[in-house]
Amino acid sequence: MPNKEGEQIGVVSHYFGNIEVAIIKLSKKLEKGEKIRFVGGLTDFEQKINSMEVDYKKVEKASPRNEVGVKVKEKVREGYKVYRA
Repeated sequence: MPNKEGEQIGVVSHYFGNIEVAIIKLSKKLEKGEKIRFVGGLTDFEQKINSMEVDYKKVEKASPRNEVGVKVKEKVREGYKVYRA
């Protein structure tokens, strides 16, 4: 049953504030160019994936169970949910 946020594709497992990068543990596939939405606490924003990395290598797409690094435009925290926008 889909909720109002849409399809959840992962959760933030770590955030590096000094470089503004979120690590997302994926439960669904994700491709460069897609829009995602971060939801948690008072945070709720969407952004397009311009680049992402798996194990410090740039990738065009990532599979479920991968952990991807994504540059984010706002601060996020561990546990925030990530949806396909």
